Amino acid sequence: MNELRYVYAVTRPFDGVPPEGVRGLDGEPPRLLHHRDLVAVVSPVPAEDFAEAPLKRHLESLDWLSATARTHEAVVGALTAVTSPVPLRLATVCVDDSGVRRLLDAGHDRFVQTLERLEGRVEWGVKVYADPEPEPQPAEVPQVQAPATGRDYLRRRLSRRQARESVWERAETMSRTLHAELSLCAEAAVLHRPQDSRLSETPGQNILNAAYLVSRERGEAFVAEVGRLTPKDPGVRVELTGPWAPYSFAGHAGQEETAGP
Repeated sequence: MNELRYVYAVTRPFDGVPPEGVRGLDGEPPRLLHHRDLVAVVSPVPAEDFAEAPLKRHLESLDWLSATARTHEAVVGALTAVTSPVPLRLATVCVDDSGVRRLLDAGHDRFVQTLERLEGRVEWGVKVYADPEPEPQPAEVPQVQAPATGRDYLRRRLSRRQARESVWERAETMSRTLHAELSLCAEAAVLHRPQDSRLSETPGQNILNAAYLVSRERGEAFVAEVGRLTPKDPGVRVELTGPWAPYSFAGHAGQEETAGP
């Protein structure tokens, strides 16, 4: 069976090894491929799954994509504990070790610049959700509380709609304030598109979906600032995640070499 090379990240040479227990897509510890002043973190993967045609089919499978993404993120996360990696795009695949070296050569200057910018820094994610009370279902409304008139019914509908709109307005105001303040505490910030709750299966409407690049030594201060700025509002929820490898700030530092058939 032909084997290709899956590339998770690029780093500078570093002392030590990724934490024990981390496994790549082949079930084994990832390999460090040194080339010039860079290191690619790779695993061998079967061509029958990762060559261009089968990979395109696999990427349309949510289960396969989720499992691959989890492993990819686990490897990059383990690297973050010992160095400052540049995470590569999911499913970056080269034909062989020579292909990985060509990838490093082609993107060398961009990799070096990105590594310098990300050295000693991590990513924190902040999301703000509007959590209005759900519309009551007919079966949930006690019969004794049924409106006596059509006007009462419309008044209740209007009141619930106004309450939901108030929550959304407060969440939007909080999002603007939070992002402005946190951007001052971070070295860089990125606004992502709000997540669709139908896909993320997270309750509430996502209003803010932001990432912040923060030096490791300022991590505790950043977390404290999020806590200070978070309102005590039952209708507005703030979610802090991290620290992560700085995916949002890595850019596409190198050109992927897609494996051929």
